[in-house]
Amino acid sequence: MKIAAIIQARMNSNRLPGKVLQDICGQTMLACVVRRVKRASLLDQVIVATSATDADNAVIDECQKLAVPTFRGSEVDVLDRFYHALLSCGADIAVRITADCPLIEPEIIDKVLRAFLSSNVDYASNTLNRTYPRGLDVEVAKLSALKSAWEQSSKLYHRAHVTPYLYENPQKFKLLSVTNETNWSCYRWTVDTQDDLTFVRKVYELLGCNDLFNWKEALRICNENPGIVELNRHVEQKALEKS
Repeated sequence: MKIAAIIQARMNSNRLPGKVLQDICGQTMLACVVRRVKRASLLDQVIVATSATDADNAVIDECQKLAVPTFRGSEVDVLDRFYHALLSCGADIAVRITADCPLIEPEIIDKVLRAFLSSNVDYASNTLNRTYPRGLDVEVAKLSALKSAWEQSSKLYHRAHVTPYLYENPQKFKLLSVTNETNWSCYRWTVDTQDDLTFVRKVYELLGCNDLFNWKEALRICNENPGIVELNRHVEQKALEKS
């Protein structure tokens, strides 16, 4: 059994173009994500899945610097890209991560994976019932479940977001929700806008401008500095159907 984390990354973002290569304390956002994901102990491989468009040549260049394998596929049909990225590395289990989450936590990746591996389920995540800050999202799925989604899903947002077909069909798939004891879902730690990026940069600065901190240290910074939380509190998450 092989477990691969697949990080989705592309330059063509509507609200903040090129965000995955934006600078955070001297390194790109993608570098922050890759390095943090690699510290999860249960992963066999980390791969970046990007598109075959010329704009994403820059993502490939950055991945070469980071010495992380890549897969190129459809820009629009992200489910197709993700599924074939998983096939390309011969993995049986996929961990889905997006490159706009530079606070992603290896401890939480391992927690969701352990829950998945100890249960007879097709899909597990900490997003079915949100208790973690948005931006610490971890989804785990069997290859067989993703194959079914790839073959059967036809809605545009299913193809654009990879996993909705799974959790919108609980009669077909066994689902597991992984939660935290305390609900911190009020915090927004993902990057869709310039204000989100400003927030993340500030957190990194206050934690010494490196990517070695854990999510609880970031949580402490937010609790002790409520002003930085206000930097992006107003940002609304796009509905799946509209993004």
